[in-house]
Amino acid sequence: MTLDEETDADLVLRARNGDDRAFTRLMRRHNPPLYGFVRRYIADADAAVDVVQETFVAAWKALARFDDQRAFPVWLRAIALNKCRDRARRLAVRRLILGEKDEQSPEAQAQPDPAPDGEDSIVSAQRRALVQKAIDRLPIKLKEPLLLTYFDELTHQEAASLLGVTVKTIETRVYRARQRLAELLDRSAI
Repeated sequence: MTLDEETDADLVLRARNGDDRAFTRLMRRHNPPLYGFVRRYIADADAAVDVVQETFVAAWKALARFDDQRAFPVWLRAIALNKCRDRARRLAVRRLILGEKDEQSPEAQAQPDPAPDGEDSIVSAQRRALVQKAIDRLPIKLKEPLLLTYFDELTHQEAASLLGVTVKTIETRVYRARQRLAELLDRSAI
């Protein structure tokens, strides 16, 4: 079996037995999709990197408790989702104490544009920013199922299990999230 053919289960078993390189391979394998999930949840790219790192640290610490019957990527998403929620709670408290001047404030979001790559890329970046802002405005109960199923491509069953709700609830929330997202994007169309 080559390194590329090793399953997540094989790597988890090796990591549990003290093979740090096996966990490193798991991190390398799952970092891009996990970062994508967290980045869609959190508007700040640097904060998303931090949350992904926190997720892998927590996963390493909890590896002995990993249920082999679960898919490793779904387990990671559950940890990341909790880390995202924790961060949102911390930001809410900070906002309450300090006001709106945190990483989500307009001052913090105003970053110089890197070298322009042409009109198409600017318009594309603007559209992505609009979609991200619209996603950020969704209520958590709609945002989470949408991110998990639509963007992260988990099945409705996996998302339901992760969020502790029924599959029908996931279906309803994803439907409502897409409707709400369309409304938000219609109001702010370029």
